[in-house]
Amino acid sequence: MFDPQLFAWNRRQFLAGSGACATALLASQLPMAWSAETDAFDPTICAFTESFQDMPIPEVCGLFRNMGLDGLDLTVRPGGHISPENAPRQLPDAAQAAKDHGVSIPMLTTGITEANAVNERLVATAGEHGIRRIKLGYFRYGQFGSLRQQLDDIRRQLDDISQMTHKHDVLPCMHIHSGNTIPSHGTQLYLLLKDMSPDMIGAYVDPMHMTIEGGQGGWKQGLDLLAPWIHISSIKNFQWREHEASESGQRHWRPLKVPIADGQADLRAFLAALKTFGNGEVLTLHSEYKGGNSFKDMTTQECIEQTRKDLAHLRVVLASL
Repeated sequence: MFDPQLFAWNRRQFLAGSGACATALLASQLPMAWSAETDAFDPTICAFTESFQDMPIPEVCGLFRNMGLDGLDLTVRPGGHISPENAPRQLPDAAQAAKDHGVSIPMLTTGITEANAVNERLVATAGEHGIRRIKLGYFRYGQFGSLRQQLDDIRRQLDDISQMTHKHDVLPCMHIHSGNTIPSHGTQLYLLLKDMSPDMIGAYVDPMHMTIEGGQGGWKQGLDLLAPWIHISSIKNFQWREHEASESGQRHWRPLKVPIADGQADLRAFLAALKTFGNGEVLTLHSEYKGGNSFKDMTTQECIEQTRKDLAHLRVVLASL
């Protein structure tokens, strides 16, 4: 059984009481997001391509390079930039386009929820082209009263998936998504991962969704539990907005995505926690400003301009840590 306590070192306490050899040892065990020499938090910053799927991948690569992004969080899933069945043929071209434009593909967003032949070919292709992280698909919360059984079933599926991806040196990362999704919060993801090695599976944390479900302190406790597994974090934000009342007259509220500087999730506190743990190798900007879940239904060009603004704000926040 994996023991997370072995990974839960307090970096600053350790360094304060140890010499140069200990510093080098600890630095070798931390993700590349943290540098022992500079105490800098320097993650790879990419952007989720969902809002840019009406553009060819080479054009997106050039656009992201021009923005100053490091790379693409490329959608390889049904309805994505690349469909799973076409990944062996099209993903190598995408990797070459990224290389030609001076950006990377540090992660893929997939719909994978099981180990099968199509998914393994996708994962194998990713591994062949140096793409080491994938976001898994979603598991939906089912009938009330069945959650314990669902968690047990999902653990078995995750074990099969991690065995499949490990063969190709690819790390599957499970995203936290609020609402009727498993996991909907950090503590629930910990329950799924606590007996699995961080070498086999990772956590994909999310300040927006973790604040929706975790309010003032639950998001931070979730990060605390998940620290050894964290590899990816989204960067997005939200506001609670009033929605139509129910038949009983109960007022309802729903979260709408807003520019990251305007939302109710405390991005600086969230990123400071990741820095403390030395985690969060990849940050992915989610310019999900299209459709009814956004404060404004934007065009692709408007999404581009808002992504520029979000990236500028993110860099200011990172510089302040």
